[in-house]
Amino acid sequence: MHSAMLEDSQTDDSESETLLLFGRVLDGHGGGRAVNWDEARAWRPGKPGEVLWVHLCRNRPGAAEWLDRSLGLPEPTVELLTGEATRPRAFREGNAIVATLRGINFNPGAEPEDMVSLQIWCDGRRLVTLRRRPLQTPHAIMCDVDAGQGPVDAGAVITSLIEHMIARMNSSIVDMNEVIDVLEDADPGNDPEAMLDKIATIRRNCLALKRHMSPQHEALERISRDAPDWFEDHDRREIAETIDRLRRYIDDLDISKESAMVLQDDLRARAVARSNRTSYLLTIVAAIFLPLTFITGLLGINVAGIPGAADTDAFWIVVAMCAGILVMQLVMFWRWKWFG
Repeated sequence: MHSAMLEDSQTDDSESETLLLFGRVLDGHGGGRAVNWDEARAWRPGKPGEVLWVHLCRNRPGAAEWLDRSLGLPEPTVELLTGEATRPRAFREGNAIVATLRGINFNPGAEPEDMVSLQIWCDGRRLVTLRRRPLQTPHAIMCDVDAGQGPVDAGAVITSLIEHMIARMNSSIVDMNEVIDVLEDADPGNDPEAMLDKIATIRRNCLALKRHMSPQHEALERISRDAPDWFEDHDRREIAETIDRLRRYIDDLDISKESAMVLQDDLRARAVARSNRTSYLLTIVAAIFLPLTFITGLLGINVAGIPGAADTDAFWIVVAMCAGILVMQLVMFWRWKWFG
């Protein structure tokens, strides 16, 4: 598979002036042959079971023109396939399926919530997929085709694309749950600020993933319900299984988000409790020394007539009096349960 991926990247480089990232003509038996851009543009349905699959980069100029002139797609459909609107959706247009799906971004330096869109158009004999940023799912399926173990028709390719994208979402959810488990077992006193930052990141990821996965759930239901006849019954059943799996992933996201919220609330409650305890101790210390400070301040004023100014034992009398006041305060605080 690695060699096939490398070979495909070389194809991308050699055809950098064209829209084509890779092209395959499926033979209907799980395999296929590679085609270049000129062959893909000139391809016409030939042997029974053959399907043309072209994977295009919609960033490169000419995508809209090719979809319009060669495939004869309506302008709104062309705009959907090549525009920047990437909210998941799907609909039937005549004998074709048009869809926009989103997958987890596993590119280096990307965050899970920074999802990658994949546009799909298919009429049963020709399948066009378009992406703006690199997406691993189409390349993985292409490698299966090159190994002779890939999808056998257009409906199976679409089903495989959807299954791979949804399965990759699960790995991201599992990673977040593992981080939550580690945070729950960690000592909150070590670095609570760092823990709160990680929890906030997890909550943002959960919200972002759910924001994209919920409409994707609706898009998959539309494909399963409204797909043309060339989308076979077993493809619909597999899509239904994928929809059910996606529902479970959405439920897992809700659980992850709730777990992160509970952990975040617990850390904040601990921080507030520590702060309140510190303030409570400072209040007790201030209450203890307030009368003592008053007495020493009163006796320390530099005016005539201070009692005991000429008495050598006055200092020890004042110390004893302050000690007595301190003991009396401690007894009172103990009875009032201020030390509880």
